[in-house]
Amino acid sequence: MRVAVVGAGVSGLAATKCCLDEGLEPTCFEQSQDIGGVWRYTEHIEAGRPSLYPSVISNTSKEMSAFSDFPFPEHFPVFLPNALLLDYLRRYSEHFGLREHIRFGSTVVSIRQHPDFATTGQWNVVTEAGGKQTSHVFDAVMVCSGNFSEPSLPLQCFPGIEGFRGQYFHSRQYKHPDVFQGKRVLVVGMGNSGVDIAVEASRVAAKVMISTTRGAWLLSRVFEHGYPWDMILNTRLMTLIKTNLPGPLSWWFLNYKVNQWFNHANYGLQPENSWLVREPVLNDDLPSYILTGRITIKPGVKEFKDNSVVFHNCPEEEPIDIVVFCTGYTVSFPFLEESIVRVENKHASLYKYVFPPQLQKPTLAVLGLIKPLGAIMPVAEMQARWVSRVFKGLCQLPPQAVMEKEVNEKKKNQIQWFGLTFDEVLKTEWLVYLDTLASFIGAKPSVLGLLCTDPRLALTIFFGPCSPYQYRLGGPGRWQGARQAILTQWDRVLKPTRTRVPAGSSSSFLSLLTVVGLLLLLAAVIFGFL
Repeated sequence: MRVAVVGAGVSGLAATKCCLDEGLEPTCFEQSQDIGGVWRYTEHIEAGRPSLYPSVISNTSKEMSAFSDFPFPEHFPVFLPNALLLDYLRRYSEHFGLREHIRFGSTVVSIRQHPDFATTGQWNVVTEAGGKQTSHVFDAVMVCSGNFSEPSLPLQCFPGIEGFRGQYFHSRQYKHPDVFQGKRVLVVGMGNSGVDIAVEASRVAAKVMISTTRGAWLLSRVFEHGYPWDMILNTRLMTLIKTNLPGPLSWWFLNYKVNQWFNHANYGLQPENSWLVREPVLNDDLPSYILTGRITIKPGVKEFKDNSVVFHNCPEEEPIDIVVFCTGYTVSFPFLEESIVRVENKHASLYKYVFPPQLQKPTLAVLGLIKPLGAIMPVAEMQARWVSRVFKGLCQLPPQAVMEKEVNEKKKNQIQWFGLTFDEVLKTEWLVYLDTLASFIGAKPSVLGLLCTDPRLALTIFFGPCSPYQYRLGGPGRWQGARQAILTQWDRVLKPTRTRVPAGSSSSFLSLLTVVGLLLLLAAVIFGFL
């Protein structure tokens, strides 16, 4: 079975590898000359490719971000600069022999259903390389082109911007803070990029403001007891609490956790509707920069003037020289017909965020088009494992009507909870989503089963971080090293940081986790949560 993979970023590499695991024949088309996608930094901005600034560091820790059968080297830092994450992807590609299946410098121009699609499920794929177009026929397609290439710049939402005499641009164009030297800067939007850019700008600018309509929860990479935030929050225990407690109690608990670092209301960051789940912003510097006056948080923009801005509920004008719009990206599939992947309100209608539900044959899938509250790499890999088995006929999808009903209900529910913006419609609970897809392929770990056969491992899985290796303990693609990888995950976290170890020191916190975890695991079994 021949499979076309569009893009050689994180999702494309995982898709190619999973196809090979299932005995399929993948051909990955990458328009640039190298792998890496969003994680490959280039000084110049390339059309149709993601663009990042050189200081970007991963927001998720290496143990939670790893592919499930390929841990990061233990000497790598806990959070990865983009160059090291790209190095990891190169190692992954080399280890599993993926490069020989990638055609570099090949742009996918169009993907259309074959005339006998209803019978064969095949696709006509046209690619272009060196100015020459070539037609191919593939049995299936994995779209792994990402959603960080087409910036969303809704200037119509900002009255007066057409008369603004200063400079403005989308965050996609940002590379270095030199452009802000001595300037008065306004950053519109409070996502991860917006806060990163504001922090960098504040080191050289005369003044920096962040405009946010709704506020945001802020997390530091350094969480409780100095451990990575996602290894503390993304556990089966925490997910159990979030999904089983009564709504108000669950929201109170989450609000309490995020406010332990600092009181968001005192810093102008408190979300407008704090009981709604919003993706937290990860930044280690913003609170101290607010305290020292380097950055000021402002409400939403009311209008722009010639050389100033007026905010809602603030009558005075603020003089500014540069505006950076950190307003996200638009989902786009220029090589697909609109009827294949339906995009409404900037949201692609996909079953489990992967399959277009209306296709007669499930031979096209979209990977990585999701914003989980956790690392994207294990999610993209799990999607690829599921999709490759659907293509192979080993997993079946529900009837079309069932899939379309779920897509519509999911969309309505998330619009109710999150609002209408594209980024937020794509958000989902990380561990629940991984478990759902893992159950489809028979790779979801059984805590109760392990409790009888391997109590130490069961305890680690239940109470410790839900590292991706858990999904290689059994089922298809089982990896012999999974158990050891799980039991040594904290060793790899501590290796790059415990570079000076005083005599007699011990990891007392992890010992406490073990004791408390056993008690909580027993309580969960007693009350039937597992």
